[in-house]
Amino acid sequence: VLGAQAVCEDAMVTQQLLQEGFHRDLLLQVELGVTRENLGRCTVAARTRLPPGIYVDPYELMSLQRHNFTKALVIPDAVDVEAPEYLAAELVVLLYMTPDPQCSKCFTATLPMHGRYHRPAENNGAALVALKSPEILICCCDNHLSTECWKPSDTKAACLGRSSDPCQWYSVKHKPVNEELMMQIPVGLRQHRFLVCVMTLLATALCSSMILAAACRYGRSS
Repeated sequence: VLGAQAVCEDAMVTQQLLQEGFHRDLLLQVELGVTRENLGRCTVAARTRLPPGIYVDPYELMSLQRHNFTKALVIPDAVDVEAPEYLAAELVVLLYMTPDPQCSKCFTATLPMHGRYHRPAENNGAALVALKSPEILICCCDNHLSTECWKPSDTKAACLGRSSDPCQWYSVKHKPVNEELMMQIPVGLRQHRFLVCVMTLLATALCSSMILAAACRYGRSS
C-alpha cells in the first residue's frame, strides 16, 4: 500500500493553448506527488469543461484515437459542430493522459479544440472565452493504493486499457499554475454587415449562374 503522505501531496497542473485563430490545441501537463512506479497501472485523466464558445469534433477525436494520438470521452457524445456560440451548450471532456518520458511524476495530453462563431462585435474583432483549470482524476481498479486523501468522483468511465466496465475514479487535489486560460476567437464587426451581405449575394448569384450555364450546355450535348 502506498503511503498516505505521498498520495496527499498536491498535484501541479499546467495548461497551454497552442496555435492561433479558431483551431487550437490544448496542452495539459500534470505533475503528481507520486512516481509512475508507485502508481502501477493506475490511469490518470483530466476532466475539463468547455464553455459554449469552444467545442471538440467527435469525428476528429475518433480519427486521433484510431492512431493512438489522443484518447478522450465527450459528454454528451453528440456535438453540433455547426452551432454558433449563442445556441451551443457546455461540453465535458474526459481526457486520458499518457506518461511524460522526461518526468517520472508527469502525465501529458493534447486536446484539439475549435472556436465557435460568435455574434458580430461593435469595435473589437475578437471574443474572449475563459477555459477553467481541469479536474484531475485517477482510477486504480487493480491497485491497492491509499485513497484516504482522494475524493470519490461521480465520473462514469472505464480505466484506459482495462475492462469496458466503469471504474471508481478519485479526484486529486491539485494546484493550477493558472486558474483559467483566455482563448481569443476572431469575430466579425457590425459595421461590415452590409458589405458581407452584398458580397455573399453576388458570390451566390455568380456561382448559381455558372452552374445553370454548365447544366444547360452539357445537358443539351447529352
